[in-house]
Amino acid sequence: MRSTFRIITLIGTLCFVGLSASFSSFAVSEQKIEEAEPEKGPNRGRMLRKGDFAIELAIFETGVPPEFRVWATMDGKAIEPSKVELNVKLSRLGDGIDDINFYQEGEYLRGDMVIYEPHSFLVSLYAKYQGQIYDWQYDNFEGRTKIADDIALAMEIVTDFVAPSTFHETVEVYGRLILPADATSNVYARFDGLVQKVHVKLGDSVTKGQLLFTVESNESLQTYKVLSAQNGIVTKVNVTSGEQSKGRSLLQITNDKTLIAELAVFPKNLSTIRLGARTTLTINGVEAKQVSTIDSRILKVRDDQAKLFRVLVNNPDSVLSEGLFVSADIEIDSYDVAMAVERKALQSFRDFTVVYAKVGNEYEVRMLELGRVVGDEIEVLSGISIGTEYVTENSYILKADIEKSGASHDH
Repeated sequence: MRSTFRIITLIGTLCFVGLSASFSSFAVSEQKIEEAEPEKGPNRGRMLRKGDFAIELAIFETGVPPEFRVWATMDGKAIEPSKVELNVKLSRLGDGIDDINFYQEGEYLRGDMVIYEPHSFLVSLYAKYQGQIYDWQYDNFEGRTKIADDIALAMEIVTDFVAPSTFHETVEVYGRLILPADATSNVYARFDGLVQKVHVKLGDSVTKGQLLFTVESNESLQTYKVLSAQNGIVTKVNVTSGEQSKGRSLLQITNDKTLIAELAVFPKNLSTIRLGARTTLTINGVEAKQVSTIDSRILKVRDDQAKLFRVLVNNPDSVLSEGLFVSADIEIDSYDVAMAVERKALQSFRDFTVVYAKVGNEYEVRMLELGRVVGDEIEVLSGISIGTEYVTENSYILKADIEKSGASHDH
């Protein structure tokens, strides 16, 4: 067993490049006070001695969940297990105390509870034999390190809390933006005549009731005004001042405040898509995502067997244009999970997948049993508690520090 005490100092500076940040240089110095490796007994357990009385405490995990087994001796001779009273308390980082009592099983004493991972704790052992009390205390830490808060901040170690979550399973599809069928209207003269003046030009924004043309009627020779019947943008001008209207469309106005994302869904996903499904849109060239719902569908399939589903897209500032490519995540299921963590927080430790829990300025592994994965989150079935603070960003720094220390624990 090796106890390690670290004094960690940051002597580098932060360099920021673009949107990511990294250290140009930092150094971590460690001062280690090493103890001799603890004595091992014939059952590969840790030997604890006081005078002629000795205890061998081993974590046994062959064919069973990890548990304590104890052998006691006096003057090197085995003691009948029933004659020894024994209690072990394990003080865990942030997780309280495991209180373990023992009962005889054959030639040894067996602990009455599972020693769950991580096997990282302060061990307090109490034994009573022939009226004499013996006690020991030692640390058995693994996967644990200490970093001062100001250094953690400088290293951009970010934390969050384990919490319930709602998972949204989605299907990714692609498409493009089109204009609604009623987005464009053509403007005609009520009575054919001479267009005396065109008051707008191509690309102008117009509002309902705005003056577009002044026309002199061929029949009455009276001058009248042609006004816009809607808000929108002038997308075509087919006449100039001094021309006859001749019953044709004089001008075209397009209202692009609402567009349609036409999304192609292929046969393998058709059964999962429903009208009203929540849809998150990513539009080419636009940073912000839009959330909407499936509004309608086209019954006929395309030549490539895709069916088109339509989503209304708000465009209040006319930033979006017809023809832009779109990707979309269509929700196909939604459910609550009791606990979830961010996937980017996961690290490997021995044969386990872990996150690093934070208690004060100490960090320690938590071995997780994981469930379903949706997006950036993963369901946690066991191994950590609701409300635990854990590292979400730059957890590799902790992993590297722990691996460098080479700390081990008793088995």
